[in-house]
Amino acid sequence: MALKPLSDRVVAVVLKPLEKTKSGILLGEAKEKPAYAEVESVGPEVKNVKKGDKIVYKEYSTTEIKLDGKDYIILKEEDVLATL
Repeated sequence: MALKPLSDRVVAVVLKPLEKTKSGILLGEAKEKPAYAEVESVGPEVKNVKKGDKIVYKEYSTTEIKLDGKDYIILKEEDVLATL
């Protein structure tokens, strides 16, 4: 089942934070971790984000959904802080 966002909404899959760097250094637990996700689909009014983009978003402004074993979030385009 695919989620089709409406208006200026973005549907993304939550990415797990890195546990170690490319060079093998283990990273510790931070109290406040950045929130990362990969965009699955965008609504018709979204202008600056496209499917496949990796994004940093405001963690407390999302709707979380678990569907087919994956964790999805739905958020407004204005809550996307940056693309990677």
